[in-house]
Amino acid sequence: MSEDSRNDLSGSARDFVQAREVSGGVHFHGREPVAGPPPRQLPGDVRGFVNRAQELERLDLILADRGRGRNAIATCVVVGTAGVGKTSLAVHWAHQVADRFPDGQLYVNLHGYDPGAPITADQALERFLLAMGVPADAVPADLESRAALYRSRLAGRRVLVVLDNAATAGQVRPLLPGVAGCLVLVTSRSRLSGLVARDGAYRVTLGVLHDSEAVELLRGATEGYRLPDEVSELTELARLCARLPLALRIAAERAISRPHMPLHDLIAELRDESALWEALTAGDDDESDAVRTVFAWSYRALPAEAGRLFRLLGLHPGAAFSSTAAAALADLPAARTRRLLDDLVGAHLLEQPQPNRYEFHDLLRAYATNQARAEETAETTDAAVRRVLLWYLRTAEEAVQVLNGSESPMFAGYQQANDWYEQERPNLVAATRVAEETGMRDLAARIPAVLRGIYANRNHFDDWFATATLALGAVRGLGDRAGEADVLESLGKAHTQSSNPAEAIRFQQAALAIRAELGDTAGEIGPTNAIGLTHLRTRALPEAREWFERAAEIAAELDDEYWTATAWNNAANVDLELERFAEAAERLRQALAVFRRLGARDRVGDALRGLSHAHRGLGELDAASTAIEEAVVIAEEIQNRAREAFWLLERGRVQLALGEPHNALDSLQRAAMLQRRLGDRAREAMTFDATGEAYQQAGQPAEAIGFHRLAVTAFRELGDRWQLALALDHLGAALHATGAADDADSCREEAAGLFAAFPDPRATRLRARR
Repeated sequence: MSEDSRNDLSGSARDFVQAREVSGGVHFHGREPVAGPPPRQLPGDVRGFVNRAQELERLDLILADRGRGRNAIATCVVVGTAGVGKTSLAVHWAHQVADRFPDGQLYVNLHGYDPGAPITADQALERFLLAMGVPADAVPADLESRAALYRSRLAGRRVLVVLDNAATAGQVRPLLPGVAGCLVLVTSRSRLSGLVARDGAYRVTLGVLHDSEAVELLRGATEGYRLPDEVSELTELARLCARLPLALRIAAERAISRPHMPLHDLIAELRDESALWEALTAGDDDESDAVRTVFAWSYRALPAEAGRLFRLLGLHPGAAFSSTAAAALADLPAARTRRLLDDLVGAHLLEQPQPNRYEFHDLLRAYATNQARAEETAETTDAAVRRVLLWYLRTAEEAVQVLNGSESPMFAGYQQANDWYEQERPNLVAATRVAEETGMRDLAARIPAVLRGIYANRNHFDDWFATATLALGAVRGLGDRAGEADVLESLGKAHTQSSNPAEAIRFQQAALAIRAELGDTAGEIGPTNAIGLTHLRTRALPEAREWFERAAEIAAELDDEYWTATAWNNAANVDLELERFAEAAERLRQALAVFRRLGARDRVGDALRGLSHAHRGLGELDAASTAIEEAVVIAEEIQNRAREAFWLLERGRVQLALGEPHNALDSLQRAAMLQRRLGDRAREAMTFDATGEAYQQAGQPAEAIGFHRLAVTAFRELGDRWQLALALDHLGAALHATGAADDADSCREEAAGLFAAFPDPRATRLRARR
């Protein structure tokens, strides 16, 4: 929202915007804004960090220069060879200066040098915007718009942004703030000369440690575990490790694990490993050879079971993983796997950034992957990959079950299932990609099919389109025409919810053609109904009715009660928009009776929500209240937050019709908070508009104006002309009540022009009031 737009708000609405921009808090009728903490995404500080005093001082000077430059946008690139300690330095310094950035710290590992796919600027922006409180469906689809919104969110704030392991300037440039106040810290093996020349970035080059610094690291790491070693021997060990911190820490752990073994014997072992490695390589990169030599030296010292786990972990589809995923990959008991993971972490062959979360340094992951390919057969690697992909599939199935209100022995409840899904989102996309790349097309199709329900409820469009597109290739490769129709329907739904109705209808019609080709009459109902819903969403009401009636006809021919009732329910929503409340009520009663008999609780609640609207339109307010109260109870019982939020909006409207604006505000506050968490911006805006009506009814038109303006802004950005017209109409009424006649007339004139685009009786009536 622009500064001018923000200044147009007042009272509760301005408080809401301010809290929303921080954390998504909601502020209604005089309550304090609900503010959450700013993002704190830095990984834990490096244990036992030593040396690098000169580089830390250089970073301090850059920060000081930034403070003196009023319009400066500070970007600092820490560059150096692999394993030299770039991330350790960046994270350690970031913790030291975190208090200078009170509006938060953002961190992303761009995985620019991992064997797998790097994180794109698109993906990083989505993560940052969500962390800064932007609703999921308010995250723009294209890179340029995401970057613009990101810069807008950072404007006027002091945020530290750490971009780790960037491969190219293209990964970084869209993530740079647009104005002063923030500091961006980038790590890379590349010099990123474009950022320095074009964007004025500072460069800090990190070289290998000096002999004395390397010895200090080794001595500090081993102190208390071994008797003091000779400086000459520590120096020799450091040189064999090319004085690279990653290799030095692994070597120190080997020394700790053999506290009574003379260091010169360990050095002899490492020299033997080095000689072997030199025989196997061209030897044109001394530092890389030294690192790989240390890896091999430490890897060969592992017990057989730990070594096998290490190399199989190189096959994991994503960058980070849990112990349970590792157990599935290696086909080991969970407790045994945790002990082996602890051994690998202790040997510095694996990192544990948080409880039950593990990841490789990218060099170690590449080494592990190579070892798996060298020491395992194709059959064993394929079996390991399939085991972990099946684990992701089955766990996702259990999570979806819990998120839909059922129970599962795998998750204690909704929050645990939700936490698992949010943490594993990148791995679920990666698992689908690996399934497709390895020819496991059945899994490349099944994983997205399971995730479709989550994506549809949360509008995770990037993940949805990515996995569904992979699934489409998989089912086509399998020659599975029915599966292809399923995926086309999923893509059609994604386009509907991402406000691309033309593409949505195209995909659904393609699915419908396949169903007809297969003679799958029952399968035709889904896409037929979906096309109707897309038309209803764009207020093409005659077309929507036609498709719903066709769906009802097919369902009736097949004696399918569920789909017949669903089509009745959807057709009733057309009647409600046309203000044919009696006809809608009759359809809804029929649908409700079927849903009750079938025990379809979710559908019962939706029919009750529609019936409440119909009763409200007929002036039968007690009946409306009874219907919507039962619906809200059902939503709470089945723990469907999307339904609860939408049905609470209807309850607020019923309470307004009953002349209870303060009760309505309570319902609308709850609805807005839920919509905010769900990222459903359109329904959140509908709630704002209803909130404005509640304030108007309560005799507080100034507060009403603020919320109507929030709704107008959102509907304008979403391109929803019908809801924009309604919100402008309500805003005009509120402005008129405050005596702002010219502004009121302007709003009403724009609303009338928008209503003219809709030929239905309700639109005609609303336009005629002008």
